[in-house]
Amino acid sequence: MDFTKAGIARKLQLEELECLRLEAYENARIYKEQTKAFHDHHIRKKDFKEGDDILLYNSRLWFMPGKLRSRWDGPFRVKEVKPYVVVELFHPQSGTTFKVNGHRVKKYHGYKSPKELEVFLLTDAPIGGET
Repeated sequence: MDFTKAGIARKLQLEELECLRLEAYENARIYKEQTKAFHDHHIRKKDFKEGDDILLYNSRLWFMPGKLRSRWDGPFRVKEVKPYVVVELFHPQSGTTFKVNGHRVKKYHGYKSPKELEVFLLTDAPIGGET
């Protein structure tokens, strides 16, 4: 048994293992970049201005029963937009103001009732020989 040949073979194995490890790191980096790009491509930018009507997400709803209950409270009015996606809200009925994270709010487009209502009157079906 030649120790020099065994030592050289072991060094080659370690070098190959190091190359595989570096390639795995590179593949993981590429995968993360592509996943982040895909995720960021589908994010919608939320732009709020003072005076906008918005809805606030109620994160504590799961304590209360009722799966058909709305998870959005409001509408509230935007009083001020601060840096780092902080929105200061104003409640029109109570007059209170508070700050929330911009990720917890969405624009409120209002409820629009139909302007015209179409009414169909049903007549009784003809009886017997009447046509």
